[in-house]
Amino acid sequence: MSDRRFPRRVYGVGEEPDPRFSLANERTFLAWIRTALALVAVGIAIEALQLDIHPVPRFLAAVLFVLLGVIATVHAWLSWARSERAMRLHLALPGPTTGVVIAAGVIIAILLLGAGLFL
Repeated sequence: MSDRRFPRRVYGVGEEPDPRFSLANERTFLAWIRTALALVAVGIAIEALQLDIHPVPRFLAAVLFVLLGVIATVHAWLSWARSERAMRLHLALPGPTTGVVIAAGVIIAILLLGAGLFL
């Protein structure tokens, strides 16, 4: 069965981990997807609502939120695959990689919006 599942790079190695761990990994993946959707929704809402914020920083913040949503989506998939593969090979789980980038991007977007209020 494992040779039929996608991606083969993940399921084609090692042995089946405890299902509880795989399901926890999937829940983490879905949490990142929800985060990505929220970031994209905020970016779209900032522009759609035409807030009373200077248009340039508002647009930059909106684009940044959408880009962060794309980054979070890619991170969700790659992180799921890396963790699942590590569990199948009985290796230590990989450390966090993209959370800091997303957090920094959110801070920058908030600062852009704050600056736009005073322009």
